Amino acid sequence: MRDAGRDGQDDPLPPGPLVAPHRTERPSHPATSRSLISRSRITDRPAPLLLQGQDYFFRAPATCLDFQERVHGGDLVGDPGGEPVPCVLVLARAADMEMNELSLALAEHGVRMARIDVDRCLDLALTVHVDTPIIELDRWLLRPVLVWRRHFDLTALPVDPRTVAGAYARTQWQALADWMAHRGDWAHVNPARHTARLDRLTQLTDAAAFGLRVPRTAVTTWPGRNRPGGGPCVVKSTGHHLLEPRPGALHGLFPRPLDVNRAGETPEPAPVIVQQYLGADHELRVFVVGERLITFRVRKDDPAQLWVDPEAVTVDRARLPTPLGERLLALTRHWRLQVAAFDLLAVDGEHVFLEVNVNCDWRWFEHRAGTTEVSDAVHAWVAARFEELRYAGQGR
Repeated sequence: MRDAGRDGQDDPLPPGPLVAPHRTERPSHPATSRSLISRSRITDRPAPLLLQGQDYFFRAPATCLDFQERVHGGDLVGDPGGEPVPCVLVLARAADMEMNELSLALAEHGVRMARIDVDRCLDLALTVHVDTPIIELDRWLLRPVLVWRRHFDLTALPVDPRTVAGAYARTQWQALADWMAHRGDWAHVNPARHTARLDRLTQLTDAAAFGLRVPRTAVTTWPGRNRPGGGPCVVKSTGHHLLEPRPGALHGLFPRPLDVNRAGETPEPAPVIVQQYLGADHELRVFVVGERLITFRVRKDDPAQLWVDPEAVTVDRARLPTPLGERLLALTRHWRLQVAAFDLLAVDGEHVFLEVNVNCDWRWFEHRAGTTEVSDAVHAWVAARFEELRYAGQGR
């Protein structure tokens, strides 16, 4: 059975690692896992529920695999002669394989894609002009037409934020990335001005307002005293499902059944989501690309199985009931999303909304289902949107 409990809004990584989808590692040094709960030990408090027994670890590489960056960085393309080149600009991290694949696909369409990765930007030669929609990236003069911010999380910036220099670098990059993601004279995929506050709790209230069933939910620092729905419950992270205490080192923070005996009478040091458990036949992951819906049926025995034992998860294509699809599309329009993924449970013939993933990843699902439909749809949509904006002479 499955539960109402896999979180992933603004996931820094997809189900399974970005580069090696089925690889799970343990920390190379014993202090790595201890560091996550050291504060609890120092204060003689039990470790937070979501840190107890979590041993998933992944090291995200910072190696550039982007086709267009390698081609343009290797002087294999001639200078266009001083005219700014229209481009798609991506803010991501090096291990974002979906964007590596997009780079190659756009090259085949003759569309320039440029990239700023948070884990490779400390030595970047970058100038962003405020009074004109132009950037200088290395030796290239570019005019971003469409901007997509994904996985550009400042915890991946390779600095120590406890130092003055590290805090300085993080603050400056945060300010620039936030401004670029909101800039009004560029068009955006999933515009941050609409999605920045699209947290899990807002998603649940909006989904209910659009007529979707949602699990009973509470946010609390005292999970042992809360039972939304009156029966078994699941504890979930209010924030990301992966922690990155050091740049590139990601630790799992996955949903788990609420054990009242383990929760005890001690408040948690931070609020968590406690959500009603719903036994389900399977999950649905529904990708939205523009106005197109692509649905996968996901069967797994545990919420964390996609990360810790992905080979045991089965994924296949599924058909979505038309009324449900219309509601999901209405929600994406309300949230101003163009590329996203919904997670739903199939419970007794009814579908229950869990969340929408704004920074969704799709290659793992495609690999398991033996298809490239989502990739093909995303590549075609981005290329078409680029051409539309380019010839319209605007980027709003």
